[in-house]
Amino acid sequence: MSKKKKEPQGRPTLDELKSELKRENNKKEYKKVLRNSIIVVVVVAALAVLVSSFYVTALKVTGDSMTPTLETGQIVIASNSTVFETGDLLAFYYNNKVLVKRVIGSPGDWVTIDDAGNVMVNGVLIDEPYITDKSLEPTDLEFPYQVPENRWFVLGDHRSVSIDSRSSVIGCVTREQLIGRVMFRVFPFDAFGVIQDR
Repeated sequence: MSKKKKEPQGRPTLDELKSELKRENNKKEYKKVLRNSIIVVVVVAALAVLVSSFYVTALKVTGDSMTPTLETGQIVIASNSTVFETGDLLAFYYNNKVLVKRVIGSPGDWVTIDDAGNVMVNGVLIDEPYITDKSLEPTDLEFPYQVPENRWFVLGDHRSVSIDSRSSVIGCVTREQLIGRVMFRVFPFDAFGVIQDR
């Protein structure tokens, strides 16, 4: 009678050992990928905060004062800047809100708006292809008006409904109120791109 050789009990087979080794290697690889992913997310988040604090700010548009250029709900990017030209879109703080208006006059400029809503800066009529309605009102200023030092005279594109530098309620934008120049629209995606501000 031939005796059958018994496998020693408690010892894993070669296939089981290979399978366990593979599982351990997969665990190590997963931990490595997870750790690297967390590091990347933290670094990207830190860079985003740093960039937004010093270079750009994302803003959500509310209200109708900048139609048709900007619509309520759109998200735009403003570059932190203190240098503006006539026609630039300027974002600024007002009463714990963020407003966007168009720069018309810089410090020292003389601004005049006639009864028909035509705007002149330093005696020169400015071309405003971005507006659909001209309006002198609402205003409580006397024109010509000289823009004070370190301030900017701003108007909304939808002149008949915009409360802006024509009214002493908002007045001219001070350096302390500045956020920056609005340059880029990121939402909605079908309007994604550089904002044509002049």
